[in-house]
Amino acid sequence: MPAAPAPSPDGASPPASTAADASAQAGTAAPELAALPLSVRAGLLRALARTLGEHAGVLVDVADGETRLGAERLSGEIRRTQAQLRMFADIVETGAFLDVMIDPPDPAAQPAPRPDIRRMLVPLGPVAVFSASNFPFAFSVLGGDTASALAAGCPVVVKAHEGHPGLSDLTRDLAAGVLPTGALTVVHGRETGRALVTDPAIRAVGFTGSTSGGRALFDLAGSRPDPIPFYGELGSLNPVVVTPGACAERGADIVREYIASVTLGQGQFCTKPGLLFLPADHGLEELLRREIAAVPPAPLLGDWIGTAYHATLEELVTHPAARTLHLTPGHDDPRTSAPALLTTTAEGVRAHPELLRECFGPASLVVTYTSADDLLDTLHILPGGLTATIHGQEPQDETLAHRLSAALSAGRLIWNSWPTGVAVTHAMHHGGPWPSATSPLHTSVGGTAVARWMRPVAYQNMPEALLPEPLRSTNPWNVPQRVNGEFPGQWRPARATTVSES
Repeated sequence: MPAAPAPSPDGASPPASTAADASAQAGTAAPELAALPLSVRAGLLRALARTLGEHAGVLVDVADGETRLGAERLSGEIRRTQAQLRMFADIVETGAFLDVMIDPPDPAAQPAPRPDIRRMLVPLGPVAVFSASNFPFAFSVLGGDTASALAAGCPVVVKAHEGHPGLSDLTRDLAAGVLPTGALTVVHGRETGRALVTDPAIRAVGFTGSTSGGRALFDLAGSRPDPIPFYGELGSLNPVVVTPGACAERGADIVREYIASVTLGQGQFCTKPGLLFLPADHGLEELLRREIAAVPPAPLLGDWIGTAYHATLEELVTHPAARTLHLTPGHDDPRTSAPALLTTTAEGVRAHPELLRECFGPASLVVTYTSADDLLDTLHILPGGLTATIHGQEPQDETLAHRLSAALSAGRLIWNSWPTGVAVTHAMHHGGPWPSATSPLHTSVGGTAVARWMRPVAYQNMPEALLPEPLRSTNPWNVPQRVNGEFPGQWRPARATTVSES
């Protein structure tokens, strides 16, 4: 196993202690990074993926010491992070993400002659990324936000999470041996993070975390003299709806899978199911109790999560409209999880919408409904979510499923499976209406995540020599060019062959 590099290797940026230092380094790096040919930019992303694999052993050791997530889970997360970097490398290499459009001049156009208009997406410039506590690799220093920003050609300043500061610095030092100076810096501390959001050099912010923390930073970004985009992935209830037909046919299996999804990673996933809608006559209460009681308490990521989890759980347990199905003994210990299950009715939810709050940890609320209208009336008042799941039977539930899909407000609709697990694919959407995200138009996972860090620029009657390479008629970067709204010929990407993907 290769040894970890010493901090600040030759040629790398010195560790930044302030937001101003970090953003200044990123600002200096921005023109160089944006000008790199796409093949070179893709090569950097693949080299980062390779570096993570070469140092996986020491990275896992440091991460486990800080997060207590276990070597198996952390090793898998490194592989996921490598997959993200490689996916964005492929996206960069094809050039389609630049969204190049060319409308040649047309002197005969009506009602007036049309000039030469060429449009593409360009990097915003330095961006800030706030790491998440529950994914110390995939949503941290070299996680999806950083990977997509680098793919866009934007330098990144990462505000490290206090739950894994040593790992954050180690990852930065490893990346410094790959990236141009200033392309990636890391800062620590909440006040430093706030200063980063308001630093004039920062042009956009990516955040994964709590609704309250994200909203505070979102407001800061919007209150600047020059407001900037804030892409926050915040809280989500991730409702799961079970139709009467599915409950009758395979209710016991659904309950077992549901408890497994709720307690996966001690419920510390943003896609954990927080609500389970069952028919009022489901007859599964005893099985629900047995399944949740069989899940032992386990360490949480940190006391800050445990304190918030137990405070929210206490409010739900003592709410007059909720009934406790199971509460793990010793549930007030902030150091460990306390798997819990409560129940209420759809009518109770409508009367007490304060029950609709995220409890980040291994707890969930079972909501019973008496009819399709009772269910749909309740779904319409749910806050926006990252995911919404329907368990139904085909073909008899198709009509109801259409109505459910229209009533559920989420970025990802799931049929007969579970939300815990966000695949690294081009089509994935990880976002949704407020409060799951601050911008429902964008995603933090998937191929289109790169669009957050870019803006369109149209060039009118610009001489060929002054155009960016992707807009030139000679197309030296070999990117797809949409001419008059169509892709002429059979365009094919030129795949780089000089960078190893191992």
